[in-house]
Amino acid sequence: MATVLPYVALLQYRAKGLSVKLRGEQARALSSICRRAGVPFFVNDDPELATAVGADGVHVGAADAAVASALSRMRGGLVGASCYADLQLAEAAVAAGAAYVAFGAFFPSTTKPEAMRAEPGLLRRATHLGVPRVAIGGITPENAASLVAAGADLVAVISGVFDAQDPVAAARAYRACFY
Repeated sequence: MATVLPYVALLQYRAKGLSVKLRGEQARALSSICRRAGVPFFVNDDPELATAVGADGVHVGAADAAVASALSRMRGGLVGASCYADLQLAEAAVAAGAAYVAFGAFFPSTTKPEAMRAEPGLLRRATHLGVPRVAIGGITPENAASLVAAGADLVAVISGVFDAQDPVAAARAYRACFY
């Protein structure tokens, strides 16, 4: 994975259903790798784990800790927030201190097949928020450019890199969408 990191703007650890011990071990290892590579490291849904492993931040969803609560537990770390297809939720997250907002799913996703769908125009309408806008959900190198053109500052991918035969080539393809 270290060879992929030069193409990564931020790495988020998301491992639902694993034991607390294994999540801690994995998050510590990833935090160390990211630190050496100069890549910000975030933990999904768990401010306590993020703090324990020295993560740069935590990402929260609507069913997780509120942004303000997560910020207070992060002791100086950053908080990103899932806002689905809801601009008002994004405005509230930014008002509470979110460092970035994530919208989606923009396309069908194998990670979250039941995810609410968002329209690309939402990214443009969220420009006034003044924080990075992240596009989530079913993003491939082939469809990422349309989201970047619509206003995405970042794209969040899982299987597009980790299930690729050549993860480095996949990461390069995503990066090329921004240039």
